[in-house]
Amino acid sequence: MDFKLKIRISNGKDTAMGPGKAQLLEAIQECGSISKAAKKMNMSYRRAWELVNIMNQCFKTPLVITSHGGIHGGGAEVTPLGLSILHTYRNIEAISTSSANQELSSIFSHLVQS
Repeated sequence: MDFKLKIRISNGKDTAMGPGKAQLLEAIQECGSISKAAKKMNMSYRRAWELVNIMNQCFKTPLVITSHGGIHGGGAEVTPLGLSILHTYRNIEAISTSSANQELSSIFSHLVQS
């Protein structure tokens, strides 16, 4: 069974951070660009850019900064705040899953496997 607790942090009507956005930040950190991160995740560049834009608008300072292309093309970088938010979010996931393990097992035992 591959059941998992998913945590989303809302800011008004937007999701400031969630599993997909965390994965995107990790891919941007690894790849150094939004387009390469999107390809790695099998996501359109437009969708990746929309997610970055939402994250950047939800926080007081950007989680991702970009540079325009030149001879070597542009790039993207996860800011120190972005890395901190990502680390904290991953800690919240781990702590929540560990703390609720017994309750989650009870719920998951009643789910239909798909």
